[in-house]
Amino acid sequence: MPEALVSIAQHYHRRTKYDPATIAAKSQGIDFSHQPYPFKAYRLGSEIDLKPYLEDAPATGESPADIAWWSRLSHLLINSYGLTAKMPTAAGDTFYLRAAPSAGGLYPAELYIVSRGTSLLPAGLYNYQARTHSLWRYWDAHLWQELQAACFWHPALESTQLAVVVSTVFFRSAWRYQDRAYRRIFLDSGHILGNLELAGAVADYRPHLIGGFVDQTLNQLLYLNPDEEGVIAVLALADLLAVEQNLPHCSSALAAPTETQFPTLADGELLRYFHQSTQIPPSTQDLAWETRSAVNPEPTLPEDKYNIPFCLKVSTTTAPVYWGEDLQDLETTILKRRSTRRYSGAEITLAELRALLDFTYQPQHYISQGFDGDPDYFDLSLLQTFIAVSGVEGLDEGCYYYAPKRQELRQIRFKNFRRELHFLCLGQDLGRDAAAVLFHTADLKTAVEKYGDRVYRYLHMDAGHLGQRLNLAAIRLGLGVSGIGGFFDDQVNEVLGIPVDEAVIYITTLGRSARGQD
Repeated sequence: MPEALVSIAQHYHRRTKYDPATIAAKSQGIDFSHQPYPFKAYRLGSEIDLKPYLEDAPATGESPADIAWWSRLSHLLINSYGLTAKMPTAAGDTFYLRAAPSAGGLYPAELYIVSRGTSLLPAGLYNYQARTHSLWRYWDAHLWQELQAACFWHPALESTQLAVVVSTVFFRSAWRYQDRAYRRIFLDSGHILGNLELAGAVADYRPHLIGGFVDQTLNQLLYLNPDEEGVIAVLALADLLAVEQNLPHCSSALAAPTETQFPTLADGELLRYFHQSTQIPPSTQDLAWETRSAVNPEPTLPEDKYNIPFCLKVSTTTAPVYWGEDLQDLETTILKRRSTRRYSGAEITLAELRALLDFTYQPQHYISQGFDGDPDYFDLSLLQTFIAVSGVEGLDEGCYYYAPKRQELRQIRFKNFRRELHFLCLGQDLGRDAAAVLFHTADLKTAVEKYGDRVYRYLHMDAGHLGQRLNLAAIRLGLGVSGIGGFFDDQVNEVLGIPVDEAVIYITTLGRSARGQD
């Protein structure tokens, strides 16, 4: 049996760590001739083409009001998970790039629209077909009340007419990354949540994030095969142009059971078992939502965890990044975003690093530009942020702790870590040549005590959400950026000088691009 009093989330995290002695064996057996197709197809249903509504004046013959409504939904979806480029491969196939980055370009997520029933979008279920930028209406029915019940009657669903549901097709990532794919799936989904939040500002929608729901019920509601695909997030889509849908903000996360008694699991069985263990069972009755202010009227300052006396402290306060009139530069940035594949090794400036951190962690500074000043996450107080600085002009080399509430960097180690970063990033030159490498970590034991094993989902989606804001801010500033989900876990802890049981969730590299991105 696994070790006593260790939850399945802690066990999973330990089991899926990369180690220099065993990583070669984990990469064997991948059949690259059978890579999963990253698009879902339906045999029955009807298509709603959204491409005409990307134009300023589509020749549809509809009323201006109807065109404006469809245009907003069309722009929201393409900026969240739509195709942004097509690239030919050496094998003669086409490789598709999307608005949200994905590990290995595998794109495990699917987006669905649940309509309560509007004059333009009848009640039913719709799948977003990214390849054709269309909605596929595959089920006609009034299912809103069932959605509300499955989400424990979240208040945002009471007043809204549309909901975006994010699911994941597990094998698309597990084909390559085996059991560790579960980490990457939720990081990828967090990127999409970040895009949905920001694209909502462009399209006048406010997504209200819901992470607590009865998994089995929602999978059945969307007609998903739970052995292949599962719902992982719901977003009630508030229309900001409708006064009655300007809603108070509520909590996004609910606790699930903690499992400490589980069987011995072979490699290849762990992902599926773990996902089942993170679900909220249908029999759950006593979960309830609270408004944001009631959840945490005096939030714990996460930076106090590493408030080291007498260390060098550097303020990160700065003027906000400007995203253009009516946020037109945000949409341009989303659509041209690419992951950097090679850095030059040149420095970035402290002003640029400050701007990156400001856009990522200080949304209240962007209200005047039309952004939401209090976007939904599951629980950011659980995540810590560290930055290994190798080439930031005006900042000493070393490792820093970022304190978002106080808006300052605190130096905790004094050294150039380029060699160590190259090694712990699995020998990728990105780690060595980046000007700065940002780490998200979490005390997994404490997180599990608060939310149960389901917190593993929340941590990774929140880290991915933050990572996507970093992505877009870096592109806007003309910098290179690339997320890394594969790393030697314990070696990261050694470099940062943090306890071995502090879980490393995500790495984002930042620097000057040497050449093309993809």
